[in-house]
Amino acid sequence: MSSEDGEGPPKRGLAGPAPDERPHPTGRRNDQGIRIDPEAEARHEPRRAVFSALVEDEPGVLSRIAGLISRRQFNIESLTVGPTTVDGHSRITMVVEETEPDIDQIEKQLGKLKPVITVGELDDDAVRTELVLLKVAGDEPDKVHAITDMYDGQTLDAGAETITVQLTGDEQKIDDAIDAFRQFGIIEIARTGYTALARGNQATAPGEKPGTADEPTRPTNTQ
Repeated sequence: MSSEDGEGPPKRGLAGPAPDERPHPTGRRNDQGIRIDPEAEARHEPRRAVFSALVEDEPGVLSRIAGLISRRQFNIESLTVGPTTVDGHSRITMVVEETEPDIDQIEKQLGKLKPVITVGELDDDAVRTELVLLKVAGDEPDKVHAITDMYDGQTLDAGAETITVQLTGDEQKIDDAIDAFRQFGIIEIARTGYTALARGNQATAPGEKPGTADEPTRPTNTQ
């Protein structure tokens, strides 16, 4: 059988360009197999985000949150947890450093966990502080005490061989204090990471009612 114009056999296969003429996507794939556009990825620089979450006190709630973050290849810089004004609830403050799309995903995924009542990112002007315990060599106690006073710290233990001090403040103050204590020889250090609250009457977590012991309203999931 010839083609309609009588010039040879009919063409077979799907219409369109040949395989080597078709466009080929570029960019690597992530761990979930999703292709990443290198230009789009380059536009997002990592930044630090501080999340505050109200959670129900259930066994394993911290491991569930940490597991959720680690499964998605995100890194937790610090995580603190403590009681709130509502019995049976705790506040978790978590610091991550990721790109903007990843930060958005972290907030959305945390909000889907059952023990999480509400979660949100804190504004840059939130009140943030952390605590550090430093154990240093006690060879020069007068100088150690002078540095402790300079950074509004407190001596918790002083012996013939070691001195342990407590410091609180923002990250820059803590970093500066640690550098100042290095001259004495830091033996051990324990650092909590940030804990934080929003300023004024602004809710630290969405739906929270500052200044009361009322239970916060769990946001409706519209996704």
